[in-house]
Amino acid sequence: MTVQFCGAAREVTGSSHLITLSDGYKILLDCGMYQGNSKEMDKFNENWLFKPSEIDCLILSHAHIDHTGRVPKLVKDGFRGKIICTHATRSLCAIMLLDSAKIQERDAYYHNKKNKKKITPLYSAVDVQKSMNHFVGIGYNHWHEITEGVRLLFRDAGHILGSASVTLELEEHGRTVRFGFTGDIGRPDRPILRDPQPMPNLDFLICESTYGAKEHASRPKEFDKLLKIIKKVCVKKRGKLIIPAFSVGRTQEIVYMLDQMANDDLLPPVPIYVDSPLAVNATTIFGTHPECYDKELTEYMLTDSNPFGFNSLHYVHDLETSKSLNDTKDPCIIISASGMMNAGRVKHHLYNSITHKRNGILIVGYCAPYTPGGILRAGADKITLFGQRLPVNAKIYIMDSFSAHADRSEITDFINNQKGHLRKMFLVHGTLDRQEELKQHLELNGFHNVEIPELGQEYRI
Repeated sequence: MTVQFCGAAREVTGSSHLITLSDGYKILLDCGMYQGNSKEMDKFNENWLFKPSEIDCLILSHAHIDHTGRVPKLVKDGFRGKIICTHATRSLCAIMLLDSAKIQERDAYYHNKKNKKKITPLYSAVDVQKSMNHFVGIGYNHWHEITEGVRLLFRDAGHILGSASVTLELEEHGRTVRFGFTGDIGRPDRPILRDPQPMPNLDFLICESTYGAKEHASRPKEFDKLLKIIKKVCVKKRGKLIIPAFSVGRTQEIVYMLDQMANDDLLPPVPIYVDSPLAVNATTIFGTHPECYDKELTEYMLTDSNPFGFNSLHYVHDLETSKSLNDTKDPCIIISASGMMNAGRVKHHLYNSITHKRNGILIVGYCAPYTPGGILRAGADKITLFGQRLPVNAKIYIMDSFSAHADRSEITDFINNQKGHLRKMFLVHGTLDRQEELKQHLELNGFHNVEIPELGQEYRI
């Protein structure tokens, strides 16, 4: 059998890894969209390193677009097999892929109005609907036979709702090989979700490395720090606090933390708005999948049946209400997407808030350097938004402890039970510099045969 790395090789996004068995059966692990501005990756989303019609089965680790964003195109281009994932991942994909299609259709419409060279979306909303017919949801912690000689096990990866590590038990020529894929590894002791569950003993492992060179801040500090920032901006300065946050995972985590503050009478009396249609829909889905909750949230719900709602919290559905938030001078908190501030409603809130000293912008996650979020993280005193060069007068706050990705120590802890079993490990989902640092760290901690594959590279196993 062989494994070929068809995405997220020495890159953070575009997850796609192809396993081909000796009888020709092909299993694709993830089918993600590349999200970035590298010229070398310009055509990645449009092209395949394999024929979609030859893929027998697609397995998804979780619903984030960099892991699922090309699924409708895969189906559009000839894939006819099953798409296997957890139940919660299927629910989230239904709204996230539709949102992705609408963004592409809108971007193409506005581009084509202004430019002679026309562009077309990778796929449409109709393509998303067709692709959803191929989805099959299964549960955690039970072996499922995909085809003769191929069994699949999902274990909770603790990254986002429904995220899973993938273990494949492959039988061929009288031998049994266990092949694993971590997907994105979550963090222990995070709210809402269970801690990442260790994988069974493996022979080969594809391991993510997004934060392989970094250690995160601890959780207890973030609750106090968030409350302190809210009081400083909304109470002392009487300003707006804009929190750019990814619609799935990050938004719900922040809302849950605010809910706890409200129940403890710690939250200042200011209105809080979740202004992202996708976040609103995703929060509804969070409420329908309690099988993913950790013990803390389950016990919390005995006294608060709705951890994603309280009196001062408002979910914004319509565009007119969103626009009105730009005009208000009253103190408030606005949680809006996208997390990198390069698209979505938050970009308008940033535009209307960035020049005022009373306001604050709280960055709670990774932002690519070329995005508005990345520019603000780097300490810029001016920023260009909607064609205008604006002074950065609002206070910029950064809280990286909200990250849903395991850091270097947490990655090492997660795979520690594999020491002495693994024959080879492949590092993916990270920039090369971080991967090299993680590789060195792992080798110092007793792991051997750690590879950093290039895009398109194939290994015989």
